[in-house]
Amino acid sequence: MSQYILIADDDPLLRAILEHKLEGAGYTVKSVEDGQAALDAAAAETPAVIVLDAMMPVMDGFEALRRFKQDARLAGIPIIMLTALKREADIVSALKLGAADYVAKPFNPDELVARLARLMSGLPGASA
Repeated sequence: MSQYILIADDDPLLRAILEHKLEGAGYTVKSVEDGQAALDAAAAETPAVIVLDAMMPVMDGFEALRRFKQDARLAGIPIIMLTALKREADIVSALKLGAADYVAKPFNPDELVARLARLMSGLPGASA
């Protein structure tokens, strides 16, 4: 079972923090800066989970989420939206599009690691 997590966020500092935290928890991490790059990276090597920001250049997270869920090869990958958008409409929209979870910024990195571990433990082939 892959322990590879893909992060898509346009903030380089946040990507560095998440990479450090997740690699310290034993995950393999790749980070990209926009939704199109996330789609390309996931098509090249399928991640176990994707952490996706909503507001990014080139392609925002909502459009990327929509495209992930429309692609038969990628539709089963759990996606956590990690974003500063906190309106109920944004949260509901992401969940309706197929997001597995929604975390609002600012966030606790330890909580995100716990949410990722929970998602990954429910994946086929995962060891509990």
